[in-house]
Amino acid sequence: MSKQTHAFQAEVAQLLHLVTHSLYSNQEIFLRELISNASDACDKLRFEALNNTALYEDAPELQVRLSFDKAAKTLTITDNGIGMTAQEAIDHLGTIAKSGTKDFMSKLSGDQKSDAQLIGQFGVGFYSGFIVAEKITVETRRAGAAAAEGVRWISGGTGDFEVETITRAERGTSVILHLREEALDYANSWKLKEIVGKYSDHISLPILMEKEEWKDGELIEPNNEEGGRQPGGMVKTGEWETINKASALWTRPKKDITEEQYADFYKQISRDFEAPLTWTHNRVEGSTEYTQLLYIPGKAPQDLWNRDKKAGIKLYVKRVFIMDEAEALMPSYLRFVKGVVDSADLPLNVSRELLQESRDVKAIREGCTKRVLSMLEDLAKHDKAPEATEGVTDVLSEEDKAKIGQYSKFYAEFGAVLKEGLGEDFGNQARLSKLLRFASSSDTVSVKGMTSLADYKARMKEGQDAIYYITADTLAAAKNSPQLEVFKKKGIEVLLMTDRVDEWALNFVHEFDGTPLQSVAKGAFDLGKLQDEEEKKAAEDAAETFKPVLAKLKEALKDKAEDVRVTSRLVDSPACLVVTDDGMSMQLARMLKQAGQSAPEVKPVLEVNPEHALVKKLDGSVHFHDLAHILFDQALLAEGGLPADPAAYVKRVNALLS
Repeated sequence: MSKQTHAFQAEVAQLLHLVTHSLYSNQEIFLRELISNASDACDKLRFEALNNTALYEDAPELQVRLSFDKAAKTLTITDNGIGMTAQEAIDHLGTIAKSGTKDFMSKLSGDQKSDAQLIGQFGVGFYSGFIVAEKITVETRRAGAAAAEGVRWISGGTGDFEVETITRAERGTSVILHLREEALDYANSWKLKEIVGKYSDHISLPILMEKEEWKDGELIEPNNEEGGRQPGGMVKTGEWETINKASALWTRPKKDITEEQYADFYKQISRDFEAPLTWTHNRVEGSTEYTQLLYIPGKAPQDLWNRDKKAGIKLYVKRVFIMDEAEALMPSYLRFVKGVVDSADLPLNVSRELLQESRDVKAIREGCTKRVLSMLEDLAKHDKAPEATEGVTDVLSEEDKAKIGQYSKFYAEFGAVLKEGLGEDFGNQARLSKLLRFASSSDTVSVKGMTSLADYKARMKEGQDAIYYITADTLAAAKNSPQLEVFKKKGIEVLLMTDRVDEWALNFVHEFDGTPLQSVAKGAFDLGKLQDEEEKKAAEDAAETFKPVLAKLKEALKDKAEDVRVTSRLVDSPACLVVTDDGMSMQLARMLKQAGQSAPEVKPVLEVNPEHALVKKLDGSVHFHDLAHILFDQALLAEGGLPADPAAYVKRVNALLS
């Protein structure tokens, strides 16, 4: 193929502009990204060679090499991995990964630190080379292809790139960075060794660099009046040395690994710039043998709510890389977990289809799930209010002190996703229920304003036989809901649930530790023993007295309301809407419609407060029909909905006001 010029994808052009204007606050990250890409290419070759050993050609030892030329101002990262064809070079280096194209650009905020983190997360780390390079040349050949099928790709990081066919004897890829003047520090061995030790020490492949030694300067000729020697310097010896540990971190004993090394390894596999919240490293023995190194991130990734995104678990078999994002090893509701699983039992040629059926994989999945839940339970155990830690921290270990308050941080980032497990993982539902946290109507809750179901139950009033909750779109809407009025009056705590997943998740959980969960917006009002006989008698009398008005309201609202009844759950409001115990909530129906899904038409029950002036005014009013509809629509607005005919509602209100 003769030299061809191609335009970059529009998103790449925008990305390159950001990169060349110092998107990264820490320039040296480019080397971590390029070494990670080189390591991935070797992993892919190892995987493909399981079925075709000829791909190794005459070089079965996989490795990454760093070389530099100060005179030419170049730094080269070479791997003998899978390599690329010409079309693959055009596709992979000219476009952002398919999964990230639009998402990546939409997430850019202009904040250098957060935007830099996105580059690694969305798999576009190759372009980070332009931070230090004014031009990048890539020379590559696909494993198994003929030497004449090599490819050269060149770009100055502007609007286009060139591709041509070359002869390349070695398989794999060389990324040649033509360094900017201000980046020439990266063309020396001590700087490269320092960066590799900092970011890439845990790459399981050897990273090689040519040895250097000091050479004295040549003696100046005796007839030269100045005498002495020419300046000395470091010269390359022709021997290559390994500059990283080149052993998989998870295979080492825990006692030999520092916290900093664990954190650095997490950053390498996750492309995250921040340290993880916590991690667990274990060798599991028994009927199924495997090693797990699992991390919980400190921050939620940008694509957390993409349920199609695969889990962040890398699968190895006997230290041989098999696949990224092995979703069969972790349930969807724990998709934020990053890490490595290395199995001693799975076959090397395991496929994604086989993963779904394997008993060993199911055992690994269960083991990993339980381990993650154990980590969370340990964090939750130390999640105390500040006043609860006074006088206690002195007797805690440094490790336990570090855990105080960490669960609140985790829950703020991942709590809503964790709730998905209530409907997906029935075997661990009880454990998950204990990990849930909710806002509360009580002023006594002091751990980030959130409470567990267990703590709520411990505070229940004598005679209270249910855990009360309300769901709403926002915390303000939940706190100010008319359905809470009598609960506030009686000092009964209500859980305020405002995550969109709450309505769905609570369809699968009806009790906690033997105590039923009761929505305050479902079913007829009944506080049981918390309501005295006088109150019950007054409610019955009001219902009897109000029968004629209720009958007229039912007739006027027959197209909107399933029923109309008197209630004692209201104190200050004239009316509210509720649904039957087994009915779909109005909020859930709205959410389904907003998501483009079909939802049944919900006809709520209108409950009226017979003591309210507006309700009393109904009896005998010449505006009865309009007042009835206003009463219903106002209750709908208070509940978070919108009138079916907003114009008619406004017209009725205006007519009465005038």
